[in-house]
Amino acid sequence: MEIALGIVLMVLAVALTACVLLQSGKEKKLSSTITGSADTFFSKGKGQTKDKMLSRITTVLAVVFCLLVFATVIAITVMVL
Repeated sequence: MEIALGIVLMVLAVALTACVLLQSGKEKKLSSTITGSADTFFSKGKGQTKDKMLSRITTVLAVVFCLLVFATVIAITVMVL
């Protein structure tokens, strides 16, 4: 039981880290203004929807990760008692 929860926590930690690293930074808009990058109307919308999707996935993964950590602590505490 503990090993299974540990493996699930590791997989969630890697997925959560990947989702955070895939998100574009907030300074992206500033750098494109300075360098004069030519964004079309359609390309701007695609980036925002990708960021919104990654943000939602990150939030869900973070909540599930926290709940599993609490479940693991409770399971280990019950087994010790």
